[in-house]
Amino acid sequence: MADWVHFTKMNGLGNEILVVDMRGRDGTVTPSAAIALAGDPATAFDQIMAVHDPRRSGTDAYLDILNADGSMAQACGNGMRCVVRRLAAETGRKTYRLETVAGLLQAREHDDGMIDVDMGAPEFAWDRIPLARPIEDTRAIDLQIGPVDAPVLHAPSAVSMGNPHAVFWVERDVWSYALETYGPLLESHPLFPERANISIARIRPDGAIDLRTWERGAGLTRACGSAACAAAVAAARLGRAPRQVTVHVPGGPLDIDWRETDGHVIMTGPAEEAFSGVLDPASGAWRAEATAARERQP
Repeated sequence: MADWVHFTKMNGLGNEILVVDMRGRDGTVTPSAAIALAGDPATAFDQIMAVHDPRRSGTDAYLDILNADGSMAQACGNGMRCVVRRLAAETGRKTYRLETVAGLLQAREHDDGMIDVDMGAPEFAWDRIPLARPIEDTRAIDLQIGPVDAPVLHAPSAVSMGNPHAVFWVERDVWSYALETYGPLLESHPLFPERANISIARIRPDGAIDLRTWERGAGLTRACGSAACAAAVAAARLGRAPRQVTVHVPGGPLDIDWRETDGHVIMTGPAEEAFSGVLDPASGAWRAEATAARERQP
């Protein structure tokens, strides 16, 4: 018999998120259930945010984050905003302290509905990103794709925002690169022992950043909050952009502030709900809460 739990299908600038309420229960969403849900057009997602009872005093919840291929993720900025939107609708509170495997994150819903997430401080050391071998300067690492004498992409910035990122800087429109081809090859490159999120970034004439991302374990995405943070930080390290910058992802703009006071990265953007239902975290079977309910059997 299915053990139903509540979920809400949400998105953060087009980044598809399932917020699954696992509070009061043992276990989490299984990899096979995640894959089944990802394969259904109605519940297809980039990340699952499984909300558990807090494990640490002074926090509001513990979050498991799953990718569409069933693998676990350390961070998801857009997913964090979706969780805050759900918790705020439930409790009426505006501020939250949430725990993930990557650490503690502070988040807040503004009166205008925008949500900011303190993503913590970025990591630049090769063994903290991590990379497979020592690289002293991670602002531009020795990695390229294409011919040696005429690479299509080369010298990405490497940074961790709780998860590993490689950001390739380009001069042309970010849409002119076949990220759907290069992303899978680079995600699993031997230089990245935990795989990596692969992004293509360009500084716009107005100083903002255009960004496309191949998300580790999820593929092409309309928005990746941690990638937007990684690109903003990398741009500031290279002198390409100020510490406060707008990052334009395919789903829309995110405001990123790499604070000088404590080195933390603050990401601000929206989160929206699509529909709610119940699902079985073991199998991926689900049904909507609307009257015309349907159930998916994997």
